[in-house]
Amino acid sequence: MHEMSLMESVIEIVEEEARRAGATSVKVVKLAIGELSHVEPDAMRFCFEAVTGGTIAAGAVLEIERVPGEGWCMDCGKTVPLSERFGACPECGNHRVQMTGGDDLRVAELEVE
Repeated sequence: MHEMSLMESVIEIVEEEARRAGATSVKVVKLAIGELSHVEPDAMRFCFEAVTGGTIAAGAVLEIERVPGEGWCMDCGKTVPLSERFGACPECGNHRVQMTGGDDLRVAELEVE
């Protein structure tokens, strides 16, 4: 499960940013997870509980926002929604679509004390 190593990296970022802000605890961690990122939100929730113990984020709430896939079609020149990597353009049906969003994982926001 690659989500465990991803969440460990997320918590490292959270701890670093919280300390930089002079916080003593983290109350909320908001993640933005792209629908095309191959990251499972339920697995991330499970891993969050497993890796936050003993950290500044212990007891924090995890909120996850799903970011839709998006691409730019080189044939019709439109920005289009994507539901799968390398999918066809929903406007013209061609497969020359460059993914422009929805494939990332990022810490979107922290609520700290």
